[in-house]
Amino acid sequence: MLENYEEKLHIIKNNIKEIANNLVEANNIIIDALKDCKLDKFNEAKLAIKNTSNKTNEIDNDIITTLALHSPEAKDLRAMVSYLKITNELVRACSNTRSFIKGFQDVCKKVDIKTINDYAIPMQKSTVEALENTIKMIDIDCVDEIQECFNKVLIAENKTDDLYEMIENALISQADKADNFSRYHQMLSSLRKSEKVADRAISIASLLLFAKNGGEIHQV
Repeated sequence: MLENYEEKLHIIKNNIKEIANNLVEANNIIIDALKDCKLDKFNEAKLAIKNTSNKTNEIDNDIITTLALHSPEAKDLRAMVSYLKITNELVRACSNTRSFIKGFQDVCKKVDIKTINDYAIPMQKSTVEALENTIKMIDIDCVDEIQECFNKVLIAENKTDDLYEMIENALISQADKADNFSRYHQMLSSLRKSEKVADRAISIASLLLFAKNGGEIHQV
């Protein structure tokens, strides 16, 4: 493979990691925001993922240009196709994160802090864990290591699903009045977006697994 192709691939990977790291930063800031319903922190989280669509469009253009100029084969082609799909997943994850922020900051002060501490914060931490392990996969070449990292993403994503189900049951049991129901329904809708970010993490991890090992692409 031509040297300038390798350089281009390196740039594409780094640009993808930059967006993914910004996504992790935003979701980490959200954890801090949830502790005391800090509206300034929610706004800071939104800034961390600003202009994601423009950035991913630039990456997509670089990928398409590289494919046209170099016609990579086998593993290299799998990687480029995977990166093209990953940028879309990153856009969706950032969109889910923004939706979570928008919905939750309106109700967080109206919800029992114990519910947030017991369910919402652990759920958000599991989402971050899934994202962080997904990013680690980008630079792993060993088949066993990347599979092990993928398994960690899967565990974290499953934990997020379990916590969402637990908080759903807890909030429904508290929604004994019409005004409570509306409030808790909005909170659940927002938390559902956080759970969707973890779904996007497992989709990206599946694409990275495909890029390294081949086989079939399994996406959420």
